[in-house]
Amino acid sequence: MIMSIHDETATGRVVGTVELDVPGTVTLRELIRLRVREEVARYNARPVERFQGLVRPTAAEEDLNGYRMPGQTRIDWERQADAAVAAFGHNAFFVLVDDRQVEDLDAELSLDEASRVAFIRLVQLVGG
Repeated sequence: MIMSIHDETATGRVVGTVELDVPGTVTLRELIRLRVREEVARYNARPVERFQGLVRPTAAEEDLNGYRMPGQTRIDWERQADAAVAAFGHNAFFVLVDDRQVEDLDAELSLDEASRVAFIRLVQLVGG
């Protein structure tokens, strides 16, 4: 089933969307990995100056419009997915499914066409 996965600010403003082919039942860990695999596949197929993804690739520098990549560096999706799962564990982002926060990576999610999935990245405060 094809779903729209949204990136949102903490106030609920949608700042990005990715379309994913998702099975009806999936764990949060699998959903994160599917999302990252799709982001990396799109980037690797057509490298651009900035990677727009869930977490920063190792070789990239963070800037206001994503992650600036050095040249046309290919990204290893499995390494990137591992980094995303670790980032979830360190509270770098959280996930809402139908407005309910999912806290367990191994939680099984029953999704359908009406399900709403949102990834909310947390911004670190400066000086705090």
